[in-house]
Amino acid sequence: MAIYAIGDIQGCFDSLLKLVDHIAFNPVTDKLWFVGDLVNRGPKSLQTLRYVKSLGSSAITVLGNHDLHLLAAAYGNDKHFKADSDLINILKADDRDELVDWLRWRPVLHHDAELNVTLIHAGLPPQWDLDTAKACAIELETALRGKNHRDYFKHMYGNQPDLWRANFKGIERLRFITNCLTRMRFCDANGRLDHKAKGKAESPPKGLFPWYAAPNRKTVGDRIVFGHWSTLGYYEGNNVYAIDSGCLWGGRLTALRLDTAPFTPIHIDCPGARKPGE
Repeated sequence: MAIYAIGDIQGCFDSLLKLVDHIAFNPVTDKLWFVGDLVNRGPKSLQTLRYVKSLGSSAITVLGNHDLHLLAAAYGNDKHFKADSDLINILKADDRDELVDWLRWRPVLHHDAELNVTLIHAGLPPQWDLDTAKACAIELETALRGKNHRDYFKHMYGNQPDLWRANFKGIERLRFITNCLTRMRFCDANGRLDHKAKGKAESPPKGLFPWYAAPNRKTVGDRIVFGHWSTLGYYEGNNVYAIDSGCLWGGRLTALRLDTAPFTPIHIDCPGARKPGE
């Protein structure tokens, strides 16, 4: 059995099929772990969502910020939704409710104890150890799957609070957890999130660190696979593996084989559905 983690697809369905063919994926024996952002901006979000859902137990996907953006629009918060978004094809599809409900029940963190690998979309604040991260993920998943999920999506957007406190409650706590797991790139030495900086990790703004290089990070001993950061590209170091290699922007789509030692990255070139800045 082969296990591959796959980087951000964002509706680039043709590139996904090309990669799956390249690695000779067998859904009977192999597993695909998707790092989130299945949808949005690319040309075939609907086809991508249908395909990943069709894989059943052969696939695990954690939610990314673009996936949550789709869910927010589907459940009544369309304040940030653009009418020309390719997500409209999902919202108008005959199987819309089935797809959206399936997506809402995806995890925001997946941990495999046997492989000693944790899959997330974006980042973890330095104050969290892995047990805290898993507990916070369960809190968010409970809110997403609960009867009050529409209220969560109503208040999901926002950059505050930006510094962890264990006594956070309610939507403040859920929003901070959401922003870490699905949006985080940089933070300061105290773990304060910065959502404006999106550039390259090797030249961060003054006083900021890539989340995985923050001082005193409690998960430094845990192997973490994540996406979200296309300008970072494929990266391994600090016990983390970044696998968003910019497929949407004409970069590459990456599969990282996790059942071998060392982990093996496999890349295919992508034509690019968007130009940077669009």
